[in-house]
Amino acid sequence: MANNRRKTSRAKKEETNWQERVIQIRRVSKVVKGGKKLSFRAIVVVGNEKGQVGVGVGKASDVIGAVKKGVADGKKHLVDIPITKSNSIPHPTNGIGGGAKVIMRPAAPGTGVIAGGAVRTVLELAGVRNVLAKQLGSNNPLNNARAAMNALAVLRNFSEVAEDREVNIEKLYAQ
Repeated sequence: MANNRRKTSRAKKEETNWQERVIQIRRVSKVVKGGKKLSFRAIVVVGNEKGQVGVGVGKASDVIGAVKKGVADGKKHLVDIPITKSNSIPHPTNGIGGGAKVIMRPAAPGTGVIAGGAVRTVLELAGVRNVLAKQLGSNNPLNNARAAMNALAVLRNFSEVAEDREVNIEKLYAQ
């Protein structure tokens, strides 16, 4: 009976198409009355490579618990991203997260993901294959990941812009 339960739980884990990557694990300490209390902070990016991605932070007394909490937090903060036919973003965009700034520009097919650090991880798990990105300001992985999420959250495709302006898509292309 127990074997059947294990098989079904494994099957459910295999069916999910979410990928998760740990950007950073930090050991942090808190000074309390009895001395120092150690815990871990994990920054995790969760994405399905089909236009959904999220960044989560988890804190726990062990690394595995922190990563699990980070994955759960990342799934709560998912963002839908419009991806063009050339596996790029629809238009240039900027994002800010804390002291970090990120600039993203669409790229021609075959360019690849030209980005560094946490921004690269966010873009890859979002499913963007051709993009140029640059980190400015802080090199803190959490702030850069949040800046990348901020930049991706403001992306819109032609149909959304046409709907907001209440015009036909053909008229929008003509302008």
